[in-house]
Amino acid sequence: MYTFHNKKPLSLQLYEQIKADIISNKLKANDKMPSLRALALDYKISKTTVLNAYNQLCIEGYIHSAPKKGFFVSEDLYKPKLQAKKNFSHEDKKTYKYDFFGANLDSRDFPKKIWQRLYNKALNQDLEFGRYQDTQGLKSLRNELANYLESSRGLTCKSEQIILCSGFSDALFITLRLLKKHTKRVACEEKTYRVATKIFREFGFGLDEMPLSDSGISLKVLEKSKAKLLYLTPSHGYFNGSSTPIAKKIKLIEWAKKTKSFIIEDDYDSELSYYNKPIPAMQGINNNDQVIYFGTLSKSFSPALRIAYLVLPICLLRKYKECFDYPFSGISLCNQKTLELFIKEGYFTRHIRKVRTKNRKLHNILKAILLENIGEEIELIKQGCGLNIIIKPTNGMDVKKFEQKCKKNGIKIYTRFDKYISLGFGGFSEESLKEAARKFVNVWREFSG
Repeated sequence: MYTFHNKKPLSLQLYEQIKADIISNKLKANDKMPSLRALALDYKISKTTVLNAYNQLCIEGYIHSAPKKGFFVSEDLYKPKLQAKKNFSHEDKKTYKYDFFGANLDSRDFPKKIWQRLYNKALNQDLEFGRYQDTQGLKSLRNELANYLESSRGLTCKSEQIILCSGFSDALFITLRLLKKHTKRVACEEKTYRVATKIFREFGFGLDEMPLSDSGISLKVLEKSKAKLLYLTPSHGYFNGSSTPIAKKIKLIEWAKKTKSFIIEDDYDSELSYYNKPIPAMQGINNNDQVIYFGTLSKSFSPALRIAYLVLPICLLRKYKECFDYPFSGISLCNQKTLELFIKEGYFTRHIRKVRTKNRKLHNILKAILLENIGEEIELIKQGCGLNIIIKPTNGMDVKKFEQKCKKNGIKIYTRFDKYISLGFGGFSEESLKEAARKFVNVWREFSG
């Protein structure tokens, strides 16, 4: 039975009540609905009121009409909710007292007051809020980035080659969209960045993993591959932290020229180098036209702003303009203009120096505590750059079981390939890192017996 009141139109009330009966399965699939005339007579309402309710239900797919037969409830739309399994875990949402995530920065290091002042300054400028912006990003910001990349990373590029992106995945999406007809296979370092390999596979690319040494990937294995795209982290190897020597870089560029291939140079954290000056990028070697350069502000400035960029070879610019002939930049206009002012007025280079100095201290604190307490039971796989240290236990411990032991003690660590442990330090203060590292060492000793 349906009831009506005066607060809503009658057709809306009837629609809502019939819809509720269908959702609750009081009206089941293929049940015949009362005719317009019958329902109108039963409730002393007009046939137009009933028809309006039925029409809305038809539009939304709850019922359908059959010629000369009437209206029927559509097939079952709502199934009874399955009871959640008892072993369902909400572990990913758990907050840990000590989180060694390898890409965090200390939020207190973000220059909030300066950024806010420059943001307000940007708002007071004549920004085109009523128009779509350049697909590649603000030209004035790209000019500043081109100058910065030339002086700090040795790149040879013009602003026309730079495309601002909303993070690494956006940059990789653009690149693969450009090269999807060029090759079906990608060569990459073994044990490389998980997000990159996942995106390659989602785009349908086959992967050829290249074995690693202290000098980077094996050129002999690469030459046997049919891949015409190579994904590299040459300044600071993603897994073992090794840098590719200049001689090897030149040979890789020669391989790319010879085979008409392209190289993605992921320069994800080269600004955070603690033992030596940042190594110049491959992109600037011999004015080559083979390297696609990826840069990001996530490791040195803020992962939350989602600002990255890629530098395309000149030979790919025309194809880029053909593929991306629509406005789509994922970075807000105000953030772009604020970043331009941040770089132009010298704040960015000062911030990089400050962050590098602080994280060098954190890196050395963590390394010293590890070596002093469990140095005989670990091998340092990656250190000296970036925001994490990777260790390999040499005492035969089960890394995955140790990870669970850490979680029970309020510690979140990150394992790789079930053999290695990544310990990030960027999100800590000096005192909190000492506390976290000592707690980690205590759990290690308990677990190792």
